[in-house]
Amino acid sequence: MSAAETQLISADPARWPVAPGWRPLVDEFFASSVGQRLLAFLQQRLDAGAVIFPPQPLRALELTPPESVRIVILGQDPYHGRGQAEGLAFSVAPGVALPPSLRNIFKEIQRDLGVPPPAFPSPGGSLVKWATRGVLLLNTCLTVEEGQPASHAGRGWEVLTDAVIRHVAQSEQPVMFMLWGSHAQSKRSLIDAARHKILLANHPSPLSALRPPIPFIGCGHFGQARAWRNDNHGAGSV
Repeated sequence: MSAAETQLISADPARWPVAPGWRPLVDEFFASSVGQRLLAFLQQRLDAGAVIFPPQPLRALELTPPESVRIVILGQDPYHGRGQAEGLAFSVAPGVALPPSLRNIFKEIQRDLGVPPPAFPSPGGSLVKWATRGVLLLNTCLTVEEGQPASHAGRGWEVLTDAVIRHVAQSEQPVMFMLWGSHAQSKRSLIDAARHKILLANHPSPLSALRPPIPFIGCGHFGQARAWRNDNHGAGSV
């Protein structure tokens, strides 16, 4: 794959498509002082030769329009290995080896639903199909530098992604939020629990997937999601 297919080549948000329903929120953010500082930071890092992932930071907002959101899965920041990040939380491009957290996600789906892992190399670990079916796979920070996890945390992306979470949480239609690990669970205050369904578990990382208080392996979130989605939105599942 070319560099343009695997890494960020421009700090111009006009090159980052989003679904029309997200456009006002995204435009407002990039017009703000926080958004402008973020873009200046990204351009500065690109000019310095930094390799930044993913190539399309807003891909989750491109593939999952706000009116289509039925389930939200929150991640932290993109994968920092070359060719991995594809702009969707926990997802990797087809043909890329599965990161440990994603292996555990598929392991829990198989345990919970009896669905085997997807074929490798395609679709492999790509969760694009989920995104096009109403699962918003949102990282709270949307870019990262190669080999440097959390390198862009606190630079402004969180202001945008918090706004996205609030926007979804204000929806009249019920939405399920899967919050895995302490970072995702820190966003719980943005969500109206009386209107929406919130599921909590440890992060699927091998470091925490089997540990208390709520082990990810055995959490049953995918079975709950299937039943809840069928009850609230008709047939369909993650």
